[in-house]
Amino acid sequence: MSIAEVKKNAEHKMQKSLEALRVDLAKIRTGRAHAGLLDHVQVDYYGSMVPVNTVANVTVLDQRTLGVQAWEKGMITKIEKAIRNSDLGLNPAVQGELIRLPMPMLTEERRRDLIKVVKHECENARVAMRNLRRDANTSLKELLKKKACSEDEEHKAQDDIQKLTDRFVAEVDKQFAQKETELMAI
Repeated sequence: MSIAEVKKNAEHKMQKSLEALRVDLAKIRTGRAHAGLLDHVQVDYYGSMVPVNTVANVTVLDQRTLGVQAWEKGMITKIEKAIRNSDLGLNPAVQGELIRLPMPMLTEERRRDLIKVVKHECENARVAMRNLRRDANTSLKELLKKKACSEDEEHKAQDDIQKLTDRFVAEVDKQFAQKETELMAI
């Protein structure tokens, strides 16, 4: 393994951690409707569990309402049941072939609780970035031990890994600030 491979590997893993954080933050409901809210809700489709968006069209009807249009009439009740049983706390209303999902208003206390959850998720992402930095630095030390690079190259590579870590941690902080603003907006 070379220094370039260690850096590339660390950057790739940090990018994956950031993407995982974005996915986790998208699941945290803000009271505002967005189509990605139902991505993790599974529905029974002929014996196999699939995401709602594979058996229905999920659209934003207005700021506070989602619409779910099933592609097959028989799926409407199954989708409604799956949404009702999910951990989202939504109350679907069936109107003909359309399932309407009004987003309940968030209380101030619930907003504060959600911000704590977001803060925890972001801290986990920061810890993951630091662990990846440690792993990369360990790999660099092994390269130095095997005499595959000089001490100067190893120090420069460690500085580069630190800059990379700082960049990704700053991105995590930016994600936190965005989500906090989103949660506090009424």
